Amino acid sequence: MTPPSPAAAPRWSALTGKRILDLSRLLPGPYATSLLADLGADVIKVEDPVGGDPVRYAPPLFDTLNRNKRSIALDLRTEDGRNTFLRLARTADAVVESFRPGVLDRLGLGFDTLHEINPRLVLCSLTGYGQTGPYATKPGHELNFLGLSGFFAVPGRLDGTITRPGVRIGDMAGAMHAALALTAALAGDGEGQHIDVSLSESITAWCSLFALPLLAVEDPLSAGLVQGDNDVFTTADGRLLSLATFEDKFWRRLRTELAPEFPELDTGDYDIRADRTAAKEQVHAVLRKVFASRDYDWWHQRLTEIDAPWAPVFTRPAELLNDPHATARDLFAEPHAGSTTPQTRFPVTFSAGLDTFRRPAPGLGEDTQDLLTEVDTPG
Repeated sequence: MTPPSPAAAPRWSALTGKRILDLSRLLPGPYATSLLADLGADVIKVEDPVGGDPVRYAPPLFDTLNRNKRSIALDLRTEDGRNTFLRLARTADAVVESFRPGVLDRLGLGFDTLHEINPRLVLCSLTGYGQTGPYATKPGHELNFLGLSGFFAVPGRLDGTITRPGVRIGDMAGAMHAALALTAALAGDGEGQHIDVSLSESITAWCSLFALPLLAVEDPLSAGLVQGDNDVFTTADGRLLSLATFEDKFWRRLRTELAPEFPELDTGDYDIRADRTAAKEQVHAVLRKVFASRDYDWWHQRLTEIDAPWAPVFTRPAELLNDPHATARDLFAEPHAGSTTPQTRFPVTFSAGLDTFRRPAPGLGEDTQDLLTEVDTPG
């Protein structure tokens, strides 16, 4: 039977009408399937009847990760639960799971079983280290993957200090690779396959772009990745702004326009990127002094006037919602009924249109009966 399209799903999307059974929990899998659901896929969240996805205990995050999805409550440890899942799998285009390698097989729901009942079905497995290799069965979380990725081999500050980011990029990288891989597979010739997504390898693919060129560099700080003029600076009233005069044309404009007020900038010694990087400590010290001499509002006006590549640095969540550019582009939506936190729309604008907020996150098992009726109705 053909699965129903979610209300107002985009007609132009190759994902609209594709049914995806989502067995994953927590962050990476649900984020991957949330991207697919935003783009029109019929994502069915398969949850344990007792408690469901643990992220339900963090409603703001759960609501964002699971909008535009439906929920069915199944106990896969029981024969009835497994049989019901297999009935659903016959109607599905893909299954997403985040168990450790071997768990799905032990449940009798592995790729061989799924492929036998539905040869066109794509199974996407998100694990810490992949389905094979010496780390495959190791437990792990985002910080472990980040540690192995090369992230801590790439300096980001003048003093060489590298700190863990608050945003869980080690999980998000894998989620985005999973969504991309699934989209490609579902747009193919209908041949079923098993997609093996390693969260560790995904973030390594990002970080190695910057880490591997440092192989023969004795001092990573000398490689040019850190510059004194691409940094965050503090204004006289204690607020933060970012400056990114990476290109020479921006630096020359900055220093010539500001030289009348700040004579220390009246020099051509650093007009070439290589010279500016080699003297990064001196350049940074000059800029730190300059920015500390005026308050934020003064800099806001002056840097905007000279078309400098600068931006405010938001340190409080509320500042995101008040940014005029984000407001003009409708980046955030008001909370859905029953939710208290705004959400960010799918961060790409399509000229053909996309309504990101079509349906709020489902209650645990909210769609169980409807889905059972669908799979039992010939069509």
